Amino acid sequence: MQDYLLSRGVGKEQIISLNFEDFDNYDLRDPRLLHQYIKDLIPKGKNTYIFLDEIQHVKDFPDVVNSLFITKGVDLYLTGSNAYMLSGEIATLISGRYIEIAMLPLSFKEFVLHTGDNMDLPRKYTDYLNGSSFPYAFELKDQPGILREYLSGIFNTIVLKDVVTRNKISDVMMLEAIIRFVFDNIGNTLSTKKIADTMTSVGRKIDVKTVEKYLSALAESYIIYKAKRFSIKGRQYLKTMEKYYVVDIGLRRLLLGNSSFDVGRVLENIVYLDLLRRGFAVSIGRMDDLEVDFVTMDGDVPCYFQVAASVRDESTLARELAPLRRIADHYPKFILTLDEDPDADYNGIKRINVLHWLTRG
Repeated sequence: MQDYLLSRGVGKEQIISLNFEDFDNYDLRDPRLLHQYIKDLIPKGKNTYIFLDEIQHVKDFPDVVNSLFITKGVDLYLTGSNAYMLSGEIATLISGRYIEIAMLPLSFKEFVLHTGDNMDLPRKYTDYLNGSSFPYAFELKDQPGILREYLSGIFNTIVLKDVVTRNKISDVMMLEAIIRFVFDNIGNTLSTKKIADTMTSVGRKIDVKTVEKYLSALAESYIIYKAKRFSIKGRQYLKTMEKYYVVDIGLRRLLLGNSSFDVGRVLENIVYLDLLRRGFAVSIGRMDDLEVDFVTMDGDVPCYFQVAASVRDESTLARELAPLRRIADHYPKFILTLDEDPDADYNGIKRINVLHWLTRG
């Protein structure tokens, strides 16, 4: 953003940028010193663009932010770790209007762009899954041992810092057991009761309310994403049996190894996150007794997606087409598959190669 502003003729003196993880800025973690420092740098009669990185290190930072927000000619940008900057809390800390940009790891498209060309997408997709979608992991692609340590560090930071500390969770082993269970069941409909019963059946007794607490904490820390079920016929959300998806397949492999690798469900996870990146509200569709993998809403306009590793088998193709054919409206319907076959159209239902779809989005 700073480079963009400079390219548009904004002067360097109009940009104030501070990273509070930089020890040189340690004293500015004091809110009074920070406020005065910035006020002294704001040029008179010009718009000023202020970037405060890792703002959570500043004590009482909302007071500083609110004061800068009401300063004429100031455009303010904040970043912070999700342990301190969860969206549900921001509204109570910062007055006025703001835009939240939730970050996700690299999409497959971004991964491919980083390789320099669009050649051999199947191989690059395999590399994408075998590594991680976290940006720095790309630099470690030829160092599997260090990559594992890097992912382990991310996981421990999320679990111990973002989840355990914030939510005062005492049974860390139970939390990890639930994480493993959810990771192992991406793409499967789950209920808190089912999870509680499963944990209890293997000798780890836990009640439904505690499971709900743990799942909410994991979702707030962006390690998992919950997709609600949506009745296509009734046009309303259903209260039970959600699905969960993991933020990064590399983290899933770190905890579960390759024994739980399911091509179809992993692909479904990738597509779900990509739909989120495109700005859609995403839910699981229910049509009578059949399921549509994803329903997206662009305003009031729905779009329907089925995701399958392959539909070359006629019975598999028929199964994927069935719920889409039951939907009476004429909104877009797609089957996304890894099959490297020419695109096809089944009376308005389009089957396309998912890797091409991912890199075009």
